[in-house]
Amino acid sequence: MIAVPSSVRARRDQAENELWEAGRRQSETLQRHGDQPPSPLTRNEIRPISDREFALFQGLIHRLAGIHLVPAKKALLVRRLTRRLRELSLTSFTAYYRLAKQPGHEEQIEMLDRICTNETQFFRESKQFDLLAEEIIPQWNASAAAGNRPRRLRAWSVACSSGEEPFSLAMTLLHHLTPEAAWQVEVQATDLSTRVLATARKAIWPIERAKRIPEVLRRRFMLKGVRSQFGKVKATRKIRSVVHFDRLNLNAENYTVRGPFDLIFCRNVLIYFDPQTRRRVIGQLLKRLAPNGFLFMGHAENLNGLTEQMRSVIPCVYTRTNP
Repeated sequence: MIAVPSSVRARRDQAENELWEAGRRQSETLQRHGDQPPSPLTRNEIRPISDREFALFQGLIHRLAGIHLVPAKKALLVRRLTRRLRELSLTSFTAYYRLAKQPGHEEQIEMLDRICTNETQFFRESKQFDLLAEEIIPQWNASAAAGNRPRRLRAWSVACSSGEEPFSLAMTLLHHLTPEAAWQVEVQATDLSTRVLATARKAIWPIERAKRIPEVLRRRFMLKGVRSQFGKVKATRKIRSVVHFDRLNLNAENYTVRGPFDLIFCRNVLIYFDPQTRRRVIGQLLKRLAPNGFLFMGHAENLNGLTEQMRSVIPCVYTRTNP
């Protein structure tokens, strides 16, 4: 559990004591007049978030991660932070805000872990993987055979969540690149959430999630669990060796990820940013995209109004206008 600074704890205790003392005085007054007091608050009850408090979190989360929380996300914020308030024995969102807003405080990482959306699947938006397997990789095989490119491929899963996307990439690359040509494959996987990164590094999933993996790839790259691991699958050592995980905040001024990458998958990420943040993130991605590389985006995203450096290959897949 994160230690609450003494100054914050003192202010919180004082506020709680004042609340309970006010409640006691109100109860005594009502009893003198023969009225029944309302049901008292319990010490673990969290006061409903106010519009002002929500606005404070909107600003803080935007400053930290670039995520734009629209008013309709107020209920989502409450759901995802309420448990954390209880863990810290806090009874108001203001008290939690005062803790999380402290520069460099580790609670900021915990808060962002709680509010992140981590929806993902193996081979999500399968047409994009079909394009990769049927058109892009054959071009790379031919180009390498002609001596026009090195047999090295680097891919980047920008928001990797619990690992399904980068492992889908790795399986596709290892399976379709000419095996006897000894390609060197690297998949870099990043995410804002430390929690999902911990899950992704284990490379273990419920077997139901693996049903989206094509059977030939599932047989080659996944191990079926037995005994205590029954009902689960795990990526083989070979495929785990090519996927590397790191935490990355896309709102950071400088990225620790080094390019260039032949493939960048940044899917269903930009939808959480405002236009200014989107342009800045796209600029960072393009700095790391190889001249003949490809940028893959989510089905609800596009580059309209964000850059003129890219042209569409198919909807939501882009390459450079002038390599």
